[in-house]
Formats: sequence, C-alpha cells, structure tokens
Amino acid sequence: MQVALFIPCYIDQLYPQVGIATLQLLEQYGCEVVYPPQQTCCGQPMANTGCVDDAKPVAEHFLRTFADYPYIVCPSGSCTAMIRQHYEGILPPSPRLQAVTTKTYELCEFLVDVLEVDGVAGRFPYRVGLHNSCHGLRELRLGSCTERVMPAFNKARQLLETLQDITFVELDRQDECCGFGGTFAVGEVDVSVTMGKDRLADHQRHGAEIVTATDMSCLMHLYGIISRQRLPLKVMHVAEILAGHQVPA
Repeated sequence: MQVALFIPCYIDQLYPQVGIATLQLLEQYGCEVVYPPQQTCCGQPMANTGCVDDAKPVAEHFLRTFADYPYIVCPSGSCTAMIRQHYEGILPPSPRLQAVTTKTYELCEFLVDVLEVDGVAGRFPYRVGLHNSCHGLRELRLGSCTERVMPAFNKARQLLETLQDITFVELDRQDECCGFGGTFAVGEVDVSVTMGKDRLADHQRHGAEIVTATDMSCLMHLYGIISRQRLPLKVMHVAEILAGHQVPA
C-alpha cells in the first residue's frame, strides 16, 4: 500500500522526530511511504485568520502535490481537518478536490480504520494523560465527545492501551480545549494561557507523567506553559509513543 506522507509546517521545523515516528509506524505496518518534497503548508494559518484569498493558492498547491497518491496520511488532526472539512469552502468543486479530501487521513485514524491495526507491540511504563485535540475530536470524530450521548470510543487510546504497562489517568474534563487554537493564542494570549493552565492542572491532579495528543501544536502550547512554570510533566506525540521513542529528558 502506497502512502503519501504530509508533514505539517511546525512538525517539519520544530518537531522532526514526530515525522520520523510517523514514517516508522507506517513502514512497520507494511506501507510504502512517499514524501513529496514539493509539499508546503495546508493553508490553515491563513484561513484561521480570515485570509481566505491567501489560503487558496496554498490549497491548490496541496491538491497538485498529492492528487495522484492513493492515500495521504498526516500526524495532525487540525491539518487533516483543514483539508477534509474546509477546502470545499475555499476551492471550487472538482473531481480532484473530492478525491483528495476523501483519501486524506489523520495518522491514528488511518491505522485503525484503513490498516485495521488492533494492537501495538511495545512497553510504556508511564502514567499518561490523553489530550483530545478539538479538530480531531469534533471535526474528524477520532473519539466520542462528552456532550453527545453515544458509545464511548477513542482511536488514539485504542492503539495506546495495547502497549504493555501503560496507565491512563482519567481526567475531570476529558475533551476540554488546551487554548492554543492557532492564531487565537496570539490574538487572545491571556485567555489562551489560562485555558492551557487549566488543562495541565487537570492532568496534574490525576498524577500524569506524560501528556500526549494527536496534534503537536496543542502539545507545543502546553509545553510552553510546562517549561515556564517548571511543571513535572513531559509531552510526547502519540506517534512517538507508538513507535517506541524514548521519553524526552
């Protein structure tokens, strides 16, 4: 199975180990992974700030870059949601647009729904708090939301809980936002930081050692607060844990 790997800008520039972990996981399960070198951004930063005209050529470039691949996999719920849910509001309808939005998957979603991975080998002897990122939760439905009456499920947790010796901490507010919100964290700094502090306090109350998520952007925001407050917490992307990477020092 051939898979085109789309790596978000902030992972490419700041957290390359997450891209490497994603590659390792996909290859572990038999995928032929291709990295189109001409890829850039999905256009989400521009769209989030209302600059739709600026996002349009970026989205068009994404379509040209990835249209010919059977699957597109991204280790980010927010970037995947941008492509799947919001390109149709930026670009005119076309068969290519329909094809690309249909075959673009977030990493955990792809492992569970397409590759049907039912267990991951490895050991992770830590107390883990799982942060459910908003885009993945409410736009991609990677997990169930507490405000909806429905059977509970979570695709990231489904994979993580097959690791030996992992312990999940059960949060008071399991799907609360971290406060990052992309450019929201720049325009509404005080609100964003307060939300992040509240999110981390929930993890600390329940004894988490590691905070994980499907979006490194959320973890980047939370780690900024952790480092400034010198909190005894570490952050790891779900892909890093599943690929067996070491806990950061």
